[in-house]
Amino acid sequence: MDVESLQDGGNKLSFAVKGISIPLANAVRRYSMNHLPILAIDTVTMYENSASIFDEYVAHRIGLIPIKTPKNVPASAEVSFVLDAQGPKVVYSGDLQSSDAGIAVAEPKIPIITLTEGQTLRLEGKAISGTGRKHAKFQAGIVAYEDKEDGSFSFKAESFMQMGAREMLVRGCKLLEGDLEELSDEVSAIGGEKRKKKKKSAETESPKKARKPRAKKAKKEEKEE
Repeated sequence: MDVESLQDGGNKLSFAVKGISIPLANAVRRYSMNHLPILAIDTVTMYENSASIFDEYVAHRIGLIPIKTPKNVPASAEVSFVLDAQGPKVVYSGDLQSSDAGIAVAEPKIPIITLTEGQTLRLEGKAISGTGRKHAKFQAGIVAYEDKEDGSFSFKAESFMQMGAREMLVRGCKLLEGDLEELSDEVSAIGGEKRKKKKKSAETESPKKARKPRAKKAKKEEKEE
């Protein structure tokens, strides 16, 4: 496998690769987009909202804010984000205060809502780990490839800022590798079971074959008497 023409721009990445097949290229694309565990705010508790936009709309916007997701995030991970803002001001994603010092919003300048004089917004959001197969807010980014005439593949990837594009592809490839190894072990175990069953069947059949001649001999002696 040869990789060349690498252009890394943080959350954007492009490169060409030779020596892989279309199924493998597509597997890398799907795993990088939809199989990575990503943190996103899944539930929002409203304590006060006197703004002109109703609760559900605000909660939806907050749920789509990308959150930096470190490696090996536990499936049970839960991080609290608190917002307490009074107008007049524009409320940005950076106003969400995390309960975990190592986890924060990926981009602090995403506008959430504009509060006028006397308006207040107080809420708490719970971020959990999920994958893009569950909801778009858990999607790590976009990956696309083009199958060239010379057999090479041109890849382009753009992350949604939870991590860099390079890191997104690396994590996706590692997940794919782990699943393939697990599948290989399962298939090997199935093959071993079949061989054991055949061996056991042969052992149980052999005594039956050995008894047949004795049964015939006993029948013959009975006729002679």
